[in-house]
Parts: sequence; structure tokens; C-alpha cells
Amino acid sequence: MSKFMKRLLHLVGGAFGALGVVFVIIKLVEYGDQIEYSKFDAGTLISLFGLTVAYGIANLLLAFAWRDLLNHFGINANARWTVRVYGISQLAKYVPGNIFHLAGRQAVGVAAGLPAWPLAKSALWELGVISITGSLFALLVLPFLVGKITGLTALLIFLISVLVCVYLAYRWLSYWVARSMGMYVVFLALSGTVFAIVLYLIVPTGSAINSVFTGICGAYVVSWLAGLVTPGAPAGAGVREFVLFAILHTVVSEADLLAAIVLGRSVTVVGDVVYYLIAVIMRTKGFDASANGLSSGNQSSNP
Repeated sequence: MSKFMKRLLHLVGGAFGALGVVFVIIKLVEYGDQIEYSKFDAGTLISLFGLTVAYGIANLLLAFAWRDLLNHFGINANARWTVRVYGISQLAKYVPGNIFHLAGRQAVGVAAGLPAWPLAKSALWELGVISITGSLFALLVLPFLVGKITGLTALLIFLISVLVCVYLAYRWLSYWVARSMGMYVVFLALSGTVFAIVLYLIVPTGSAINSVFTGICGAYVVSWLAGLVTPGAPAGAGVREFVLFAILHTVVSEADLLAAIVLGRSVTVVGDVVYYLIAVIMRTKGFDASANGLSSGNQSSNP
């Protein structure tokens, strides 16, 4: 590939990321108008800041899971390159269309010398594997739907199902796919926990939601999955909120739930910005195939 084409593809990938920044700013302004931060004490604000940073760092799991899927398709990319490319492209998911983060990542990967088709397949498999993983969290919502199932029972069913799916992925697909699924489980569980904590910070002291903590986490992931698979919804905006309200409105007051949804959205959006900044400030020198040990070959077998 010519230097001009490489530079052009890098510019395309960077442009999608920059466009994502614009839409993130729009979203933050929108959410800021809906939240009265003056009502929160210093302890709550510090907790929200901590959740934001934690969510941003948790995004590293998504980059490492993508790296494993690249390995499954014979592409050996080092960790730092993967973290940088994933972080720079990720904000483009907020651009209407919900595909520009994938397009940006594809452009930067091809410019780095990676084979286009295996790279594209890794993105498709990423959507498939994380969707299958996210669907397992629906088991945590069972107590809201079936009164005889307790939260503990639902949690045990969920954990067993996760172990079975990871094992089947290992036996039928590869070690890399199984490990990526495990990382997606951890990331989605952390995401659900972040929302649950946000809800706890908002609801009145003594609320009876302690007994449905895992159900709240599951409801958040189910709503996230609904936003992911809805065509054209930028980062699932609107869809996630609707699903969350449909599941949790019977256990949380409408006012508290709506406030938690908006505040939770702000936490995750700023968390994505945190990860983007981490990616931006990383060293850019030598980020190409030869300098970073990127290679292609048959890597799909177990190590």
C-alpha cells in the first residue's frame, strides 16, 4: 500500500473519532441540562467521578477482547497498538448510524498493514460474541418476571450458563474466542454495577432495592444489548432508556429511575472520553505493522 493511501486511511479513521468527540460534547450538554448537580453533596460527586474513571479504564477490556478476536483470525497485534486504535475509534459510536467506530477502526487497521477481510471479520465477530454474552445477563432479570425465582437462584443460573458458554467457545472455536467472551462478561458486569451504584446514590436511604442488585445489573446489560442491536441508534441512545424503564419501573420510582438513567448515561459517556484521552496521549511514533509486531498468520489454534 502506498504512503498516500496509508495516510488517507489514518486521516479517515481519525476523522471518525473527531466526529465522535463532537457528538459526545452535544450529548454531555444535553445531559447536563437535565441534571441538577447542585443537589449532590461532595461525597456523591466524588463517587460519580470514581465511577467515571473506573468505567473508562474498564473499556480496556473491550480492546483486549478485540485483540483476542484478531488472534483468532490470524492477526497478531500487540496490546498497546490495540488499546490506542480501539480508544481513538470508540467515540464514533455516538455518531448517528452506529457503525462509524467500526469503519474508523477498519481504516486505521488496514493503514497499519493488517489484512482487510480478517480485520472486518473480527469486527463482525465482536458484535456477535458480545451480543451472545450480553444475552446471558437476561437470566439475572428473571426475578422481575418470575416471582418464584430469587436473585440468588438467578445468579447461580447465570454463572453456570457463563461457564458453559465459555467452555463451548473454547472447545468448538478457539482459546481466543473463549477468552474474549470472558472479558466481555467482566466488562458488562462492571457496566451493570456502575449503573446500580448510580441508582443507589439517587434513591432515598432505606430503599428496598438492596435485594435486587444483581437484577438491576442484569437489566442494565439487557438494555445495553437492546441499544446495540437496534439499527441507527447512536450508542443505543433512547433504546436503552426505554428498556430500563420497562424492566425496573415496578421496583424504583419513575423520578428516581429517570434521574439514574440520565446520570448513568453521563457517567458512561465521560468514561468513554477518559478512555479516548488515554488512547490519544499514548506514544504515536512507530504505530505501524513493522514497529509493533503486527503480523498475520494462522493464530486461531490454542496457544
